[in-house]
Amino acid sequence: MDFDEHAPLFVISVAAELSGMHPQTLRQYDRIGLVQPVRTSGKSRRYTMRNVAQLREVARLSAEGVSLEGIRRILELVDENLELKQRVRDLEQTLADQVMQQPGSRVFAAGDRGVVRINPGQRPDRGDSVVLYRRKR
Repeated sequence: MDFDEHAPLFVISVAAELSGMHPQTLRQYDRIGLVQPVRTSGKSRRYTMRNVAQLREVARLSAEGVSLEGIRRILELVDENLELKQRVRDLEQTLADQVMQQPGSRVFAAGDRGVVRINPGQRPDRGDSVVLYRRKR
């Protein structure tokens, strides 16, 4: 069973305890848009594991002397980086699926075992292989 780090699980008191902060600090961070929890229909805050990790990062950066605006920008860039990485993975998967479906494609993978030919429809054994797709002319 996979754990969803974006599932709103924690009330503010639990999130404050997990992050080592006072609940009022979490409310302030929510007000200024630094770490924004999910709101229930009754408007109470529910924090995710991702929010708790962000709060811990806020505490670490703050202890290092980074301003709240600087922290906000860092968190924004981290989120953008995660989104872009996921987009790249999705595009790589789409491209791989398209190439595998083309007749006459020759596929090679390079990994710990060197360069090997992969038959159409076959995937490389390891996830860290670099795959080169060449269309037969």
